[in-house]
Amino acid sequence: MVFRRARGHIGRRSRIRCLPAALALMTLTAGCSGGVSSATGAQRLRVAPVARVVPLKQARRPTNTNSTNRTSSTNRTSSTNRTSSIKNSKSAQQLLSAAVAPLVATDGAHASVAVDDLSTGQTASYGGAREYDTASIVKVDILSALLYQAQQEGWPLTQDEQELATRMIENSDNGAASALFDDIGADSGLDEANQAFGLTQTTAGVNGAWGLTTTTVDDQIRLLRLVFTTPSVLTADSRGYIQSLMGQVEPDQQWGVSAAADEGTPFEVKNGWLPNPSLWEINSIGEVTHDGQTMLIAVLSSDNQTEGAGISLVQDLAVQAADAVAQGQ
Repeated sequence: MVFRRARGHIGRRSRIRCLPAALALMTLTAGCSGGVSSATGAQRLRVAPVARVVPLKQARRPTNTNSTNRTSSTNRTSSTNRTSSIKNSKSAQQLLSAAVAPLVATDGAHASVAVDDLSTGQTASYGGAREYDTASIVKVDILSALLYQAQQEGWPLTQDEQELATRMIENSDNGAASALFDDIGADSGLDEANQAFGLTQTTAGVNGAWGLTTTTVDDQIRLLRLVFTTPSVLTADSRGYIQSLMGQVEPDQQWGVSAAADEGTPFEVKNGWLPNPSLWEINSIGEVTHDGQTMLIAVLSSDNQTEGAGISLVQDLAVQAADAVAQGQ
């Protein structure tokens, strides 16, 4: 399926339009600071452009493998009798909590992690209902909402929307995210889509500040299930499209939950990073193969002293949590 809406169609959503000059000036360089695009957000966070850093602790696999090497997960079925809530296996839950609690306590930051093992049905989370600002991981939610609305209207994405979606996910381009956030109806459009997605713990940022959307790791696992498993309100084409973009993020953004992936295996990831105002929010979500098992992992953190320290914490938590869930069978 080619994601292209017929020219001349006017749907419920407004079409893509250029950002005002003032907004463009405030929007940070692609991939920087996780996406605060409004004056309100910029004042609150005092965001300044920052250079990307190579994580202090590299993922086990620094570059991705072509996603065609993995058996397609587009039509993967979620575990039998799974509900929309996170079901915890006691043994996996105990192992995960014991593994990650010392890391969080030692680091001094706040952090939460959740894992859903699609191969075994084991799930567990630590701090599952604690709220964090999303920063740029919300871009997966924005694209999911865009595709869901397009499905409801019966039209594929336009060429412009496809180009913006690619930049938003693969390069974490904030200008592209602002344009698509506006296209879906901003905060009200995202909240409406999230109701359909079953994301009860996620609230869209207002006044264009999509990076200040709040969420939990439990809700991020629900979003990942929407993208990577069935049943889902997203079509197979929509899910495959999101998976493809998450599998091709630029090399210097392939850190995060990808640290838990088996060496040489493909992964899908989206990260977010944001100074708030001086301490860092560092987040990562995605799908990996760990110990031969397909896992959805979400890690959210705040109050990190530096960007590098936050990245290191997120990667350590992803690895420890994945190990714990793999053992809790």
